[in-house]
Amino acid sequence: MGTPLGSDSDTSWLGTPIDVRPLFATELASLLDLLRTLRPADWEKAVVPGWTVRDLAAHLLGDYRGRLGWATPGFRPASGPGETLEAFIHRANQQWVDLHADTDPATLVGALERAGTQVVRRFEAADLDAAGLGVSWAGAMPAAPNWLDVAREFTEYWTHRQQIRHAVGLDTDTATRPLAAVLDTFLRALPHTLRATPATAGTQVQVVIDGPPGGTWTATATATTRWSLAEAPAGPPTASVHLDPETAWRLCTRGIEPTTALSSAHLQGAPHLARAALQIVSIVR
Repeated sequence: MGTPLGSDSDTSWLGTPIDVRPLFATELASLLDLLRTLRPADWEKAVVPGWTVRDLAAHLLGDYRGRLGWATPGFRPASGPGETLEAFIHRANQQWVDLHADTDPATLVGALERAGTQVVRRFEAADLDAAGLGVSWAGAMPAAPNWLDVAREFTEYWTHRQQIRHAVGLDTDTATRPLAAVLDTFLRALPHTLRATPATAGTQVQVVIDGPPGGTWTATATATTRWSLAEAPAGPPTASVHLDPETAWRLCTRGIEPTTALSSAHLQGAPHLARAALQIVSIVR
């Protein structure tokens, strides 16, 4: 059992909890299968600015080891004076990747399998009601409910696998169950996205994602000035945004910018509220 959230830690505004624990084993198997099919040249292809497929695989290994609390000689990052959380995370990630710049693909895959297997077991046994690590992009700081922390971690593994697929010329893996879990997790950022958007209590903004992986998420402005996903839809929303699944997940991870998403989105109602919803970000930037 983990440490429960304090009695004064109301996180109902994040919406109904999601359980992604059964998805980790399949996600790891899909990653390992993908990496084992790569040709030597594929490992050197660019994934994101400054990182190759090899770098991203090393980054995933760092994520696994960090979750397991496994120490690595010569790697003990610490935040500097005045350094923001985002800056520290990006610096530590780069240091880890640099440390593994000469690690060959076979060694990386073996290490990913060993550590990943342990991570899967840990998440499968996770207490979803306990306190987890903070999820800054959802505004759940310094601690989030563990169901959101666990789901956030699943979205990171899934997203990085898609980035590798794209780098080597493959399309997004559109298997419905994991993509639905990813989208449901990403949309927990909607209340935080709207936090600086003034609205009278009861104002509702909906994001609708089409197709089997999609759904409808309704953020409601409350009397406490916080937007919430806990309220049920009450008639037509004040504004709505309709997106296809590919546009939605890429927008949330900034694979595309809001201006690009706007070209394929369908907006209804108050334009300023709909455009505000399109600023959603579900990663640490």
